[in-house]
Amino acid sequence: MEHPTNFELLFDAAPVSLWLEDYSALHALFAQWRAQGVSDLHTHLHEDPDRLAQCAARMHVLRVNRHALATYAAANQADLLDNLATVLGEDNLNHLVPQLESLWDQQVHYVGTTVNYARNGRRMEIRIHIQVLADHAQPWDRVLVTIEDVTDANRAQTLLEASERHARQLFEFAPVSLWVEDFSSVKELMDEVRTSGITDFKTFLSVHPEFVARCMERIKVLDVNRLTLTMFGAKDRYDLLSHLDQVFKDEMKRSFAEQLIDLWHGITTQTREVVNYSLRGDLLHIHLQFAVQPGHEDDWSLVLVSLVDITARKKAEAYLEYLGQHDALTQLRNRAYFVDELNRIARRGPWPLSMLAMDLNGLKQVNDRDGHAAGDAMLRRVGEVLAKATTGLSVCVARTGGDEFVVLMAGYDERDARELRVRIDSILELNNHFYPGQKISLSIGHASAIGATHLEEATQLADQRMYEAKRRFYEASHSERRSSC
Repeated sequence: MEHPTNFELLFDAAPVSLWLEDYSALHALFAQWRAQGVSDLHTHLHEDPDRLAQCAARMHVLRVNRHALATYAAANQADLLDNLATVLGEDNLNHLVPQLESLWDQQVHYVGTTVNYARNGRRMEIRIHIQVLADHAQPWDRVLVTIEDVTDANRAQTLLEASERHARQLFEFAPVSLWVEDFSSVKELMDEVRTSGITDFKTFLSVHPEFVARCMERIKVLDVNRLTLTMFGAKDRYDLLSHLDQVFKDEMKRSFAEQLIDLWHGITTQTREVVNYSLRGDLLHIHLQFAVQPGHEDDWSLVLVSLVDITARKKAEAYLEYLGQHDALTQLRNRAYFVDELNRIARRGPWPLSMLAMDLNGLKQVNDRDGHAAGDAMLRRVGEVLAKATTGLSVCVARTGGDEFVVLMAGYDERDARELRVRIDSILELNNHFYPGQKISLSIGHASAIGATHLEEATQLADQRMYEAKRRFYEASHSERRSSC
């Protein structure tokens, strides 16, 4: 009884599917074809499909190991070899073409992929390695074929690629601006500062504001998505990344300093509102979310930043705030703002406080005679006059009622109030020359308070003087009508 050699033991126990084959008859066939003048095997095989079968018939399997039987779910070697046509599949000959072409070109090593079928019908994607062994009496009489079932690996790779494509599509077509950044160099700079003994980083930044700029320069932008290019008006990624100094400037340095302070204290997930600029120069109000990605907390080498353009919302909020503080018709401050401002001055000053109480003369008569549109036009003209008269002055000009107006002059004395009254009368006269038809006039009373205890008295005095001026206006108007009769 012959004992198996070490090679046979290793061959049979190998943890991979091994096939020992004899291609010497194939080598002889190739030699015959070459002698007949064949130089292009690919063309030669396709000219006559039977030639491929001739090649397959000359490739003899000598032995397979146990792992091969397990891979193909075969009972024994005879079970496997007797059913090679089923194992190799319907296209069992065409899969040989690349192997044959490699051997024709004198390549003694070949690696490729194909599809086989186990005896239980399971479809297998395999990677095949063919190695012609040297030092044998006949050429190609010992060929070692290694079969690796890569079905699960390929499926996992396919799923991984699909997942990566899905993630990339989510990134590219996300409805917010996404930035993938590397902050590792920023962390290195901050670690150097910490190592030098600095503990109060906020004070350090106030003393060394240039450090903020250095950190901004160290940020590496790895990728941005499509919406980012649209938001910032960039033609492409290069256009955006080469002009980041135009995007992050002015107010952004203050916001970034706050971001660095949070990072110093270990806050690696942050939310804040910042200001950026598009490449067209448009100011953008941005809601920023910053997050060092899991697994990168030690070096900040992967950071995801999402930006949402809230410019429209900010404009809407500003407009609503404006409407809440302004009279829509005259564009002056409204009564609510006037009351808040008067209370603020009463608490904090500055003193003295002068005020002008004013009433538009003849508004009711114009409304009754010509309609409210004509009355509204008069009110708008008063707004223009008062805005022009107070240009350059730090005062509050408000419409406090239908035909009532007030100017609060915090920090101005009674002489300043008289000068403003003269200026208002002068601009009123110019306005009446500019607008033909209905003239406008104001009954004005002024007063001053030197402190909070005199505020109510000054308010009453200004109203009293305004009513006296109004009485004189109507008396004069009545006299003019009588004299004209």
